[in-house]
Amino acid sequence: MTLYGERGFENTTVAEIAERAGLTERTFFRHYADKREVLFEGSDAFAEAFIGIVSKAPASVAPIDAVTAGLKAVAALLQDRPEFSRQRQAIIVASPELQERELIKFASLSAGLADALRARGLGDPAASLTAELALAVFRVAYDRWIEDDEDRDLPQLIRESLDQLRVVAAGA
Repeated sequence: MTLYGERGFENTTVAEIAERAGLTERTFFRHYADKREVLFEGSDAFAEAFIGIVSKAPASVAPIDAVTAGLKAVAALLQDRPEFSRQRQAIIVASPELQERELIKFASLSAGLADALRARGLGDPAASLTAELALAVFRVAYDRWIEDDEDRDLPQLIRESLDQLRVVAAGA
C-alpha cells in the first residue's frame, strides 16, 4: 500500500513490493497471482461471507432481509479499517486497470448473490435485481464512509442507504 501510494500502481514493480516486504519475488507469487491482487486480498473472503449469510438465512426471511443481514455483516468486517480502505480506494480510483478489476470482482459477487437468492427460491429477474441493489447500497455507503471526515459507522451508513432505497421504492 505504501509503495502504491508513493509511486503509483503502474510504477510499482513486484520486485519492489517483495523487497519492501522482505520476500523474494518467488514467495510473492506463491501468495498473489499478480500485483493487483495485493489490493484485492480478502475479497474472496468478503464474497464468501456475504453469500454465506444470504444462503444460510432461514427460508422464512424475505430475500431483501437476507441481503440486508449480509450487508451488515460485511460492513462489520470493514468497520475497523477506515484509513486502509481510504488508501486502497484512492489507489484503485487512480488506475483504470484497477477500476476494471474492481468491477469484475463486483460482477462476480453479484452473480454469486443472485445464485444464492435463486437457491432460496427467488426467481429471475428478482434475484438479479436484488443482488445488484444490494451491491449498489454497499457501494454508496462505502463511498460515503471513506469520504467521511467524521469516521461514521459503515453499518449505520448502510442502514441509511437501505432506508433511502425503501423511500425511493415506495415512491415517496
